[in-house]
Amino acid sequence: MTLALTSVAGLALFLWPFTGLGLPSETPALAVAGGAILALLLVEAAQRRLDSRRLALLVSISTIDAGLRAALVTGIGGFSPTFLGVLCGGYALGPSFGFACGGLSLLVSAVVTGGVGPWLPYQMLAAGWVGAAAGLAGRSRRRARPGRADLVILAAVGAVCGLGFGVLMDVWNWTFFRAAPQLGWSPGLAPATAALHFLRYYLATSLAYDSLRAAGNILMVAAVGLPVLVGLRRVAARFSVTLEAGTATAGAAGSSGSRPEG
Repeated sequence: MTLALTSVAGLALFLWPFTGLGLPSETPALAVAGGAILALLLVEAAQRRLDSRRLALLVSISTIDAGLRAALVTGIGGFSPTFLGVLCGGYALGPSFGFACGGLSLLVSAVVTGGVGPWLPYQMLAAGWVGAAAGLAGRSRRRARPGRADLVILAAVGAVCGLGFGVLMDVWNWTFFRAAPQLGWSPGLAPATAALHFLRYYLATSLAYDSLRAAGNILMVAAVGLPVLVGLRRVAARFSVTLEAGTATAGAAGSSGSRPEG
C-alpha cells in the first residue's frame, strides 16, 4: 500500500505535461521523489521489514551501483550498469526494497558523478519503479533456488524496464524540446495532442537509444545475474532465520517469565 501511494505521487510528475497545465517547479519535484523514498524506508523500518542489516545491504548495493555508473558514466547508448543491482536487488528482496534501491542508487550515483539537476527526481522515481517491477516479478520464485527460469524472467523484466525507463525520462526531456513544433511540448497542449507529439518525439529520437539499454540489461543478467541472485538470496535467508530466531527467543523468555496469579 505504501509503495502504491508513493508511486501515485510520483506518477503525477510524469503525467503533468499531458494535462495542459504546465510543469511543476524543480523543488516540488525533488520533494516528491525524495519524500516518497524516505516515507517508504520509514514504513518498512517501522514494520521491521527493513532492519539495520537490510539497510546496510541497501546502502551497499546503491554504493556499488554508483561506482559502476561512475566508471561508465557515458555508457553505450542508453546502457548503464547501474540497473544490474537494482534488478537483482528487487527480484531477490521484494518490490519495496527494489524501489528504495533504485531511487537511492540514482541519488548516490548522481552525487558521485556530478549529475545532480532537475532531472534527478524523475530518474530516482523511474529507477525505483524498475526495482519494484523486478520485485513483483520475483515474488512467485522467492522461495526457490535461483536458476535459469529466474534469469529468463529477470532478463525479460530488464528488457521491458530498459525501454520503460527511457520512456519515462523522455517525458522530462520532451518538455524542453522546441526544435520541431509537431514533436515538442508547450504549455496548454490538449492531452490528446500532447500524447501524439510525445509519441512522435520518442520514436524519432529515443527508441534506438533505449533499445541499447534493454539489450544491455539482458546481457548483464545473462552474464552475472545468477551468482548475484544466489548471493542475495542467501543473505536474505540468513536475515529471515535470524529474525525468526530472535522472535522465538523473545517469546520463550516472555512465557518463562510469566506466572499465574493466585
